Amino acid sequence: MSPSRGRQRILAIVLAGGKGERLYPLTKHRSKPSVPFGGRYRIIDFVLSNLVNSGIDAVYVLTQYKAQSLITHIQRAWGFMGGTREAFATIVPAQMQMGDVWYRGTADAIYQNLNLIEQFAPDAVAVFGADHVYKMNIRQMADFHFDHGAAATVACLPVEAEEVRQFGVAEVNADLRIERFVEKPLPADAPRIPGQNDRSLVSMGNYIFDTNVLVDVLIQDAAQGGDHDFGKSIFPDMVQKMDVYAYDFTSNRLPVHRGYEVERPYWRDVGTIATYFETNMDLRSVTPELNLYNFAWPIMSASFNTPPVKFVFDEALRRGEAVQSLITGGCIIAGGFVKDSILSRNVVVDEQAHVNEAILMDNVVIGRGARVQRAIIDKNAHIPPGSTVGFDPDADRARGYHVDESGITIVAKAPETPESRARYL
Repeated sequence: MSPSRGRQRILAIVLAGGKGERLYPLTKHRSKPSVPFGGRYRIIDFVLSNLVNSGIDAVYVLTQYKAQSLITHIQRAWGFMGGTREAFATIVPAQMQMGDVWYRGTADAIYQNLNLIEQFAPDAVAVFGADHVYKMNIRQMADFHFDHGAAATVACLPVEAEEVRQFGVAEVNADLRIERFVEKPLPADAPRIPGQNDRSLVSMGNYIFDTNVLVDVLIQDAAQGGDHDFGKSIFPDMVQKMDVYAYDFTSNRLPVHRGYEVERPYWRDVGTIATYFETNMDLRSVTPELNLYNFAWPIMSASFNTPPVKFVFDEALRRGEAVQSLITGGCIIAGGFVKDSILSRNVVVDEQAHVNEAILMDNVVIGRGARVQRAIIDKNAHIPPGSTVGFDPDADRARGYHVDESGITIVAKAPETPESRARYL
């Protein structure tokens, strides 16, 4: 018997230990969930905002890889959730509770923290990843889970069958019960959506479990060999024995502040430099697919005491402007020109400088007369006056910049200086 909706207690565990190797060098000093996005957010802000907006306020964030940047951000941005028994966002570093080993897989990460689940005693546990940019009403998925009396529910998204190599794929019946689960199959071997020979239903890496079921399957998995991973180890076995359902993400709906329309869900895998860059660049659109201006479903992040954006107009050059761009607090466009770009806090674009299709992170300075295009400039980096970035790959490499296979140039994060630290705070 499912608990009544008014009494459901859901504990969220966010897996935030991803290395993000394909996002290098953005992940040279930080984990993937801590990578900045959209001028003022971190990738992890999206899953945490979805949980809070969905009324799920008890959240443990499991960290492991290069976690300091993420820990600092969670403390700064999510302290408002308090620290009561029912509402918290608590960071849990890998503690080796079950022995002298780091997390061996996604399932093992939860297993090593079973004490947290037992102490909270929830009706269900939501295990969500922190590696994607998305907007989702998780409460609707929870309602689906309880209504079906599911042992587990997997959030799924239809994709072209040719794109399944990086996903777990679910084979479902007409009621969305999963009958087979295959991790990262070849396209020819991937189960298809019933009636759609060219599409498959893939896991988004977001799950809701009945608490007792989760504890039992994790204990059983820990006693065996294998990958100790939900996609590789847990679900292929579970679907043969229990009622595991696929939640169709495309059915999810978000409220909007105007009240006369409904926002459709959004999900992007930003696992490569190319997809990360493209997803940021989509925000420039007049009507971007990712709506950051829906005040009924806000994406929350850290707040800083930054001054207003300042535009200094150069009378001689008729320059000192930004068009079709996102500009965050504290930026100064001092006679330069910015187009189709994302500027984070406290960026300076000096006179005669030209920035086009670029992501500039906190405290970046673009020197006088410098030109930047199709580039990502990480925190605290200074582009010297008169220099170029993104125009000549060989010249960029010679300067020590990283040129991605997609052709995007990345200037690595620079150490903080007393000046940049003061501006950042």
